Amino acid sequence: MERTGNGRGLPVARYAARRLGLAALVALGVVVLTFLIAWVVPSDPAGVWAGPRASAGERARIRAQLGLDRPLAAQIASYVTGVLRGDWGLSVRTHRPVLTDLLALLPNTLQLVLAGLVTGLVVGVPAGLVAARWHGRAPDALVRTGALLSASVPTFWLALLLQMFFASRLGLLPIAGSHDRAVLAAHPVTTVTGLPLLDAVLTGNGAAAADLFDHLVLPALVVASYPAAVIARLVRASLLDALGEPHIQMVRALGFPERAVLGRFALRLAWNPVLQLNALVFGYALVNTFLVEEVFDCPGLGRYAAEAVRSLDVPAVVGVTLLVALLYLAANLAVDLAQAALDPRITLR
Repeated sequence: MERTGNGRGLPVARYAARRLGLAALVALGVVVLTFLIAWVVPSDPAGVWAGPRASAGERARIRAQLGLDRPLAAQIASYVTGVLRGDWGLSVRTHRPVLTDLLALLPNTLQLVLAGLVTGLVVGVPAGLVAARWHGRAPDALVRTGALLSASVPTFWLALLLQMFFASRLGLLPIAGSHDRAVLAAHPVTTVTGLPLLDAVLTGNGAAAADLFDHLVLPALVVASYPAAVIARLVRASLLDALGEPHIQMVRALGFPERAVLGRFALRLAWNPVLQLNALVFGYALVNTFLVEEVFDCPGLGRYAAEAVRSLDVPAVVGVTLLVALLYLAANLAVDLAQAALDPRITLR
């Protein structure tokens, strides 16, 4: 991108428009592909909707009502146009609009994902700094070993281990759930942002905030295990590369302390790869929460998707897939624009 005076905004806008167009095409492809996969699965959504005791005539009526008796191409076209209007279909399990269900559960999942990502950054960035600062020595080996173990441990096993140790044995944290019903009944949370814990903090609801935080700690640690490991390794590698740059060598020659060389100069060059990684980590954390929510019995998109798959709820499965794809595409777009704004070396084409 050419950065000439006031002409910077227009290329950025054009780049954003191109990325939005590409994201729309990808989202369309995800919808069609998911719909096709769900369509070929042997199931009877009309039977799920009507119940096991429904007659054949009742099932036929519901199939016609849901549009399942139309050709596949017509069903796909109808679904795509409905998505554009905000109509993502009706769940055959809950009998409610799929988009209504998803929007009601999305804040809980986003809260868990963001808590995991923030924890991963808080742990991963300092760990990468320590490993780069003492490269080839004991702290470096300790960080690399810890990152390897954190990235390799199965999610469900880590969740069960944390539940057994911190909840069952020590009794420090709740073993499952997203909140204590009695606490939130006595101290209801006023919705501000939609994220329960953040809303409790913003409204000064200390009792609810403490309860929500206690229930969030263990799931967030599980979600953060992989991001923290990947971020630590990437920060370490990026810092070691940056320390070899000529201007970093010049800063060292000028007598700056090693802490300033790492924190003020080398870390700036390392932020771009970390930003780019955050989009991938966000997608991984978002999908990883599905299993975490099942283990910790947290209401969110993960439990909703699992129940939809078990009940062969095709509209719900397609809706969850579409929403996850849109969130991932939005995260990628935000990271690309942030990189373009922060790094003058990036050329937008």
